[in-house]
Amino acid sequence: MNPTPSVLARLRAVLVASPVIAVVRAPRIPDAAALCAALAEGGINLTEFTYTTPEVTTHLQRAAREGWRVGVGTVLTAEQAEEAIAVGASFLVTPGLRPEVARAAHAARVPVVLGALTPTEVARAVDLGAAAVKIFPARAFGPGYLKDLRGPYPDVPLVASGGVNAGNAAEFRAQGALAVCAGTDVVAPEVVAAGDWAEITRRAKVFTQACAVGGR
Repeated sequence: MNPTPSVLARLRAVLVASPVIAVVRAPRIPDAAALCAALAEGGINLTEFTYTTPEVTTHLQRAAREGWRVGVGTVLTAEQAEEAIAVGASFLVTPGLRPEVARAAHAARVPVVLGALTPTEVARAVDLGAAAVKIFPARAFGPGYLKDLRGPYPDVPLVASGGVNAGNAAEFRAQGALAVCAGTDVVAPEVVAAGDWAEITRRAKVFTQACAVGGR
């Protein structure tokens, strides 16, 4: 089953409006909804919880019930995809090409961001119906690599992930990333575990201002 144009367009429109995804990997999340609220106050409206986080589906469900736009990342199997969708994931993210995850997402009409690195993998992700393609690890080649990929793939929405911070996010976007992922620069595990929402908001504001959100 292939994704419908509306499914692809839905996530792409969200990324245009909110081009930062906060990727949360923490040993403990005391209140997932409060975390999302703190991020939103700082200008980050998309939150990705990951399957490397304990009790991820519980956190996902709590945040989704409060109306936050949340997704789940590090999805490796169709079973994980179906589980996440069942508890409210509005998008899925994979670290690499996972055809079975793409099929599960398409069946549920949920957009999926497939991970890729090489030009061949980007093409494969597009063939599998990715709403966007996550270039991971982006730090391995730097912002210029995004510009190189935009040459043969000018219309593919690219998301830079891995090693993106307030110091380089603007350059990744300038070189062709539709959106970027904010990791420990914003949602440091120890800060999340402590429930220091004011600090999360401060970090989110620094990140969004540094990468000129809305400036492209």
